[in-house]
Amino acid sequence: MRLGLMLGYAGRRIELPVELVQEADRLGVYAVWTAEAYGSDAITPLAWLGAQTQNIKLGTAIMQMPGRTPANAAMTAMTLNQLSDGRFLMGLGLSGPQVVEGWHGVSYKRPLTRTREYVNIVRQIFAREDRLTYDGKIYQIPYHGDDATGLGKPLKSTLEAAPDIPIYLAAIGPKNVQLTAEIADGWLPIFFSPQKYDEIYKPHIEAGFAKAGSGKSLADFDIAPSVSVVINDNLDICYNMLRPMLALYIGGMGAKGKNFYADLAARYGYAAEAAEIQDLYLSGNKGEAMMKVPAGLIDDIALVGPRERIRERLSLWRDSPVTTMNMMVYDVETLRTMVELVTE
Repeated sequence: MRLGLMLGYAGRRIELPVELVQEADRLGVYAVWTAEAYGSDAITPLAWLGAQTQNIKLGTAIMQMPGRTPANAAMTAMTLNQLSDGRFLMGLGLSGPQVVEGWHGVSYKRPLTRTREYVNIVRQIFAREDRLTYDGKIYQIPYHGDDATGLGKPLKSTLEAAPDIPIYLAAIGPKNVQLTAEIADGWLPIFFSPQKYDEIYKPHIEAGFAKAGSGKSLADFDIAPSVSVVINDNLDICYNMLRPMLALYIGGMGAKGKNFYADLAARYGYAAEAAEIQDLYLSGNKGEAMMKVPAGLIDDIALVGPRERIRERLSLWRDSPVTTMNMMVYDVETLRTMVELVTE
């Protein structure tokens, strides 16, 4: 199991932890990943970091598909891949209906169809074998709708082919996880539990591999979850550091009855707790919602506590099919400790 570094997205001000990323680069960490919501984008910080590092891979976790045409996403990926001497990892995701329709102003309909078509088009552009044409349910290239000028023509990227850029997908729901295993090179799960893999994820991963054919298996597929790491001798402090984030996602990232993260917590066995967190959060009682996040859920998906406790719990991750652990850490010392523990 190799290590990655997950940075997430910025708040009011973009404050990139350049020294942390440079230390990760020096220590041989596999990749650094940036994100986007509806503020900072994922690519610009990654390009900034790429210019100040040497070997670490540069991944997006994720670029929002509804916010970019497939061609625009492919252009961006091929550009940064060339500038970084082949270090780019393309992580894509759908986001959610609140952001897609409320921010990007496009429909969230047919999310699985959109993902399949999007990845297909991007791979065609990367391969650069023919001029791009595509006639799908979501995308038509060249565009031939009722309002088309009729002047569009098939084009081919002016950049050289880049078929080796790996494509990762963020997925939570069963159908999306299966699609990811079928069409992607890697999976970027959030709030992943190694203990729940066999029960919650394995059937869908294997179904996706079977549909892909050609003997696709875990040997060809990078499972790369984001994993919060908090090292402190006081376990309660560790839990409390992560409760605000989990309350935000379970309680506030989506509407009542349409929250992917609350649904995931329920599948992990925390249905009652997730419902209570969501009710409190949506009613404005955010502090109470935070304190309702179960310690058991945090232990399922994160590494927290004293160094020795984390060493022991790392065995759960090593025994799982996770191939890249994308750490969310907040200081260089935690980064160095994790590198030491994983390489022992």
